[in-house]
Amino acid sequence: MSPPERLSGHDIARIRAENPGPFTLSGRNTWVVGRDPCYVVDPGPLLEDHVAAIVAEVEAARWGGRIALTHSHADHSDAVARVAEELDVPVGAMASKAPTSAGDRDPFGPLTAIATPGHAPDHLAFVGRGFCFTGDAVLGEGSVFIAPDPGALRGYLEALERLQGIRSTFCAPATARRSRSRRQAERVHRPSARRERRLVAALDEGLRTPDELLDRVWTTCRRCCVRRPRSRWRPPRQARRRGPPPEGVSRPEFPATG
Repeated sequence: MSPPERLSGHDIARIRAENPGPFTLSGRNTWVVGRDPCYVVDPGPLLEDHVAAIVAEVEAARWGGRIALTHSHADHSDAVARVAEELDVPVGAMASKAPTSAGDRDPFGPLTAIATPGHAPDHLAFVGRGFCFTGDAVLGEGSVFIAPDPGALRGYLEALERLQGIRSTFCAPATARRSRSRRQAERVHRPSARRERRLVAALDEGLRTPDELLDRVWTTCRRCCVRRPRSRWRPPRQARRRGPPPEGVSRPEFPATG
């Protein structure tokens, strides 16, 4: 596997797991921040080489303080127990089963937890001095998968708005070889909010099936390796829809994300 990548000007190292796939894209990032003590963000998958690299990086930083978990999906959390045992450190996460519970705005060593639901109900970002570990809330490549749960999209857009208000020089996402600029949350929010307005308008027109909504709202997506034709239709600007979707909306089946 690739050696840890250290971010210039920051005491942060990125360790990328060799687990590429549809949901993990080029592979999951584990971040090690600070030293004496250092903090591990998202231990990632339970791969021997990956766990060994995390332990070696923490030992080089003298000793570990805690593990910060952005959310409980397996590609972020499978190695948590193993790394915690190897380093003899506690784990902090929103999940109630975590030894140290982390909630919105809670301090976590040099980091502060920020609730960022949408991709997962228990998703947190961790903000430090000049940087933000965004997990799967803001990626460095690809698109964020939003869980098909009631209120997930609304929660995600509100989370992006919150991240835009945080003063940081860059974000450190769960994917991509390099960290993205501090304006990445804004770049993600604009098209997401635009699609939401298009979706609300399409529902108001009576469209209900996944194919109808994809054709109207996601006009440039690829499905079955065929690019959909771009539509010239534009929705009116309107308030965000509250409550459940209209009666008759078909819900597609989604594979488990971990």
